Amino acid sequence: MTDFRAWGVPVTLGDRRVLHPGPLRWLRAVGWMVALFFAVAFASYGSIGVLDALVPQSGPTHILTNGTGALVSLILYALIVRFGENRPADEIALRAAPGGLLAGWITGTVMFSAVMAIMFAFGLYEFAWKGPASAWESVGLTLQSGVIEEVMTRAIVLRLMWRAFGPWVAFAFSAALFGALHLSNPNATWFAAVCIAVEAGIMLGAFYALTGRLWVSIGVHGAWNFAQGYLFGAAVSGTQFGTGIAVSTARDGFSPYLTGGAFGPEASIPGLIVGTGVGVVVLWMAWRAGRFARQR
Repeated sequence: MTDFRAWGVPVTLGDRRVLHPGPLRWLRAVGWMVALFFAVAFASYGSIGVLDALVPQSGPTHILTNGTGALVSLILYALIVRFGENRPADEIALRAAPGGLLAGWITGTVMFSAVMAIMFAFGLYEFAWKGPASAWESVGLTLQSGVIEEVMTRAIVLRLMWRAFGPWVAFAFSAALFGALHLSNPNATWFAAVCIAVEAGIMLGAFYALTGRLWVSIGVHGAWNFAQGYLFGAAVSGTQFGTGIAVSTARDGFSPYLTGGAFGPEASIPGLIVGTGVGVVVLWMAWRAGRFARQR
């Protein structure tokens, strides 16, 4: 039987300084989580907002603006963890980035392609090829969503809720929060939020738990969005993801539960099946690897 322990390392929860063992560590962990969450959100999205106002958004500037926000989130997180938890942020160690990002990118692309294959097979979507198109905006948005959202919801929320209450509460809370945050998107519904929470929140957290690094989750998240918006030209979480090389539209007469409606395919039953299926398998792999063993 495959030894899944070799697929990564346990998640480093932190046990020094603000997270040192002792009375009320759960409360310190929750407070630390809230502080980190808003610090990273303010700094990363704030830097994007400033650059949006200063630099005309066209072509490569989309990557400059969103890439800067992504870089700010990684650097700030690493610095805060270094000083607040007295440890290196191993979960974003650069040595693990190339392999993790590549594995995640391939996985995310295959996963979303499987969703659309189901859609096309059952006649739920129409597909039209447009031809070559600029990818600057799509790449920029991929950096923003893939990096910043993973730092905030997995490296901060999932990890520190895990520190406070254990893995299962952490998975439930971080997934629910991830879904709820998408309710502010255009065309969002409660079913869309549930789909995001289950198919993405659990699945992306499972990759983090298995590998102990954030890079696979970043790669999967980014590739899923890029494939959805640029390769297939479908709506991404209720928004347009820049110019795509194709256009995929839901056929009239089918329930939004089957197609995702105006929110996009990730709010559909096929998306829920694929994402949840992968998430359950990866969670099982993490469990087999002993990743959920109690840490001091």
